[in-house]
Amino acid sequence: MAETDTDPADEFDRSTETGALDDKTGVLGERTPGLFRRYRRLPRNVLVISLVSFLNDASSEIIYPLLPVFLAGALGVTPVVIGLIEGGAESVSSFLKLFAGYFSDRSGRRKAPVVFGYALASIVRPLLGFATSWPQVFAVRFADRVGKGIRSAPRDAMIADSATPHERGLAFGFHRAMDHLGAVVGPLLGFTLLVLIAGNRNAPTLAEYRWIFLAASVPALAAVLVAAFAIRETRKDRDDGRASRKAERERADALRAESSDDVEVAAVTPVDAAVAAPPRFSLRGFDGNFKRFLLIIALFTLSNSSDAFLLLRAREVGISTATIPLLWAALHVTKVLSSLVGGDLSDRLGRKTLIVTGWLFYAAVYLGFAYVSTVGGAWVLFLVYGIYFGLAEGAEKALVADLVPADKRGTAYGLYNLAFSITVWPASLLMGALWSWRGASVAFVASACVGTLAALLLATAVRPGALNIKVRGALK
Repeated sequence: MAETDTDPADEFDRSTETGALDDKTGVLGERTPGLFRRYRRLPRNVLVISLVSFLNDASSEIIYPLLPVFLAGALGVTPVVIGLIEGGAESVSSFLKLFAGYFSDRSGRRKAPVVFGYALASIVRPLLGFATSWPQVFAVRFADRVGKGIRSAPRDAMIADSATPHERGLAFGFHRAMDHLGAVVGPLLGFTLLVLIAGNRNAPTLAEYRWIFLAASVPALAAVLVAAFAIRETRKDRDDGRASRKAERERADALRAESSDDVEVAAVTPVDAAVAAPPRFSLRGFDGNFKRFLLIIALFTLSNSSDAFLLLRAREVGISTATIPLLWAALHVTKVLSSLVGGDLSDRLGRKTLIVTGWLFYAAVYLGFAYVSTVGGAWVLFLVYGIYFGLAEGAEKALVADLVPADKRGTAYGLYNLAFSITVWPASLLMGALWSWRGASVAFVASACVGTLAALLLATAVRPGALNIKVRGALK
């Protein structure tokens, strides 16, 4: 698809990149409050959505750490089948996010798909307790991830709409931290249920797995109730979005008046026309940085297979089945801490710096998993792995909001997840195939190489940092 050098979103990038703060001052030169005070000041919708994610993830993570062991032990499936199940479920989820995000932009309503997505997942997830074959597990995981696909892009757009440009990293970092906090609580609940229910904690029966999976429905139901009754109606978010676009347009106009280089851009592609245009189901209107970012995300995701393989690797080096939920909880403790810090750092240091650093952490951890041979080594790698999430996840979503107009954010998050979905299933299939063919070491080394390549491309091909420097200079 053809793209122009003077895209409307280029002007938009300039206006939103003012959110990258230094250590002392905000956008208007005011002193920046302390980190936790800034978190307390986050908009109500961000806090409520984060609570919903906490409850939902607590439910999901009761099941997820036990799922690969359940499949391999109780049902006797191979790594290739595990890759098929997990990769397929995540791929469908990401593909649906494109359509959900686009239609939330067109309708201007985001709450309904968010609530429906959480409700669908809460209904189907306990059905894992009745599965007796891997196709049944696949069907349940498929339906669960459909719910995630419906809710995720509108939810992320609601967060971006609610937060001001200079606190988007903080907002997404807090949301990811609460999501990961649920993934701390969930495995601990799973471990407790395993101790209370299973006769042999290292080899639970199908009936014992069933009771554990059914118990996971309780926090999922709570998540649906909070989403339905506590998230604000989308009409307010839509009004806030209009006000945000007006302010961003005014800032962009001020920048054009101060920079002679911008005069030609203003004559060719006025920002007012870009804001007035309705959202379209197309890449047209998105700038080159965003398009390159999507391609690089797809490449990185090719290295990012299901974490079920990490759990299998941990089991392979000697970590017991009963200890796996504790290992998973420990991983998410580091995710919580790194997400709280990483979101704030992305506002101050720039999104790209945090993402590249996070991806390099990811590649290093996968290289470590290729050669780990001790239980202690596996624990260390899992704890370091959590840093990657804190550095990259929130920064990636904040960067999407920075690179696109406010009225196209739902579509943009859908495209972001589509880029993920294109390669997430092949990633897990390739991981499972390489593992079965040449062993775990070769599979993990291959993933580390692809992740490193993606980090290098992001560092050189996407340039929000240059815009950021120019804007800060213009505002002085």
